[in-house]
Amino acid sequence: MAESMKGLHRTHRCTEVSSRNIGETVTVMGWVQKRRNLGSLIFIDLRDRSGLLQLIFDENDVGSEGFAKAEQLRSEYVIAAVGRVEARSGAVNENLATGDIEIRVKSVRILSESQTPPFPIEENSQTKEELRLKYRYLDLRRPDIQRKLMVKSRVAVMARNFMANEGFLEIETPMLTKSTPEGARDYLVPSRVHPGSFYALPQSPQLFKQLLMCSGYDRYFQIARCFRDEDLRADRQPEFTQMDMELSFVDIDDVIDVNERLLKALFKEICDVDVKLPIRRMPYAEAMDRFGSDKPDLRFGMELKNVTDAVRGCEFAVFKNAVDNGGSVRGINAKGQGAMPRKKIDALVEFAKGYGAKGLAYLAVNEDGTYKSSFAKFMKPEELDAIVAAMEGEPGDLLLFAADRNKVVFDVLGSLRLELAKNMGLLDKERFEFVWITEFPLLEYSEEEGRYMAMHHPFTMPMEEDLPMIDTDPGAVRAKAYDIVLNGCEIGGGSVRIHQEEIQEKMFEVLGFTKERAHEQFGFLLDAFQYGVPPHAGLAYGLDRLVMLMTGAESIREVIAFPKVKDASCLMTEAPGRVDEKQLEELEISVAEQGV
Repeated sequence: MAESMKGLHRTHRCTEVSSRNIGETVTVMGWVQKRRNLGSLIFIDLRDRSGLLQLIFDENDVGSEGFAKAEQLRSEYVIAAVGRVEARSGAVNENLATGDIEIRVKSVRILSESQTPPFPIEENSQTKEELRLKYRYLDLRRPDIQRKLMVKSRVAVMARNFMANEGFLEIETPMLTKSTPEGARDYLVPSRVHPGSFYALPQSPQLFKQLLMCSGYDRYFQIARCFRDEDLRADRQPEFTQMDMELSFVDIDDVIDVNERLLKALFKEICDVDVKLPIRRMPYAEAMDRFGSDKPDLRFGMELKNVTDAVRGCEFAVFKNAVDNGGSVRGINAKGQGAMPRKKIDALVEFAKGYGAKGLAYLAVNEDGTYKSSFAKFMKPEELDAIVAAMEGEPGDLLLFAADRNKVVFDVLGSLRLELAKNMGLLDKERFEFVWITEFPLLEYSEEEGRYMAMHHPFTMPMEEDLPMIDTDPGAVRAKAYDIVLNGCEIGGGSVRIHQEEIQEKMFEVLGFTKERAHEQFGFLLDAFQYGVPPHAGLAYGLDRLVMLMTGAESIREVIAFPKVKDASCLMTEAPGRVDEKQLEELEISVAEQGV
């Protein structure tokens, strides 16, 4: 039966007790991790968020009643123990912070009993994630998960303090906003007071932080909850946290400067890593050309090589068609993988098809300098030699090629490069390689919409020297946008904003907005811009993604206390769920059954 802790006061967390406390009487509380009954002695490993501490129960010290309680203890019981700190009687446990001491218990109270947990509460659990997420409150007791969430807390506190010292004001922006369909899908919230009308949960505080700059607050910062109704991946969730900022009277270099210093401070304090400043910068076009990605992982080489010129005029139909249709032929050199079994190469071909490839051409350079290839019979020996030379191929190398429109080639090889690096053990989690990607295209053409779309958002400033092309060649206009990338993940992104009315109107025109539609969606911002708006720019980090990388987590779910799974549902609470008919009636909403 559970007991009260009346009259007891915890004096220490488990790992706050050390050899300095030997001889003192302490009161500790926590969960039973493990019990070992040696007959005359019972050993308990007590766990709280700080770590483990060994308790020793001897009937001579704790009395028959206390010893009987100790015999009842099972995994995950919650107890309070009062006892004296002693040097450990057995061998010192070098793996524990408290491995040289133990508590000789004088009295114990069982504060709460526990059923047998559905899985062991242990680090690096092998239990299926679905079961752990169903019992997330138990999964959260695991020390490795707790450490990650504590890192997240430290990052947030450090960032707040850093930004305050840099003159930023922390200001909250609304959670119930107006839907702006540009970008990802909104989560909608029906209004009871305004039947048929809906709020949207914010995808970001973008418009409000720009309004704060219009309002003269100069430097704004917020750790903000954001919501996007989009398909999930390992590093995405429907609700997530941004570290968001906006600055007035600045340009690109000013935003990058404050953020580089923030990153340096965070990584030194949290990871004991010295980030070398300035962080390298790479234009978008170069990143795509070399790595097939606007978020390149620079921990390894294996850069893309453009062999279009080397294959021009060849009779291999796959290469020839790509070149004739204005595409390209590019490849990557998997050094030392020339002996890869055909089964594994076939798996890489299937992987490439998942990113839009019709296939994947390969050529292995044998140790004797001869070739084993999927397309050799379609090409002359000198053409094969030219390709191998262009790829800097050497005996023992495996050369993989994609031929198609540039977008497909980049998608395929950029993803294949990462897959090979994973398979070859080239991804060092202890290494942190940062890069700023700059000069993004301002616009990208959507075949589905039949018009240009903003690559970032409609308020991103074009590069001044490209403005003359906005009517004649809008796809060539570069943006004053910048992403900060770490180990192949975009951890933050931002841009200089448009603050001149004529440029904003031109941007809406290129995006196919009428003046009426622009004012219908963004009127409050455009109206505010009539009253004196300073030049401004900003950036937002994905806090969850940043902490995922800092802690070496495999998934963003490991650094979110109560995450959703891939279909945006919560296995623990079973959200989303049906609601009472009365609630729907109050909102004047009816739900139609599918197929009816």
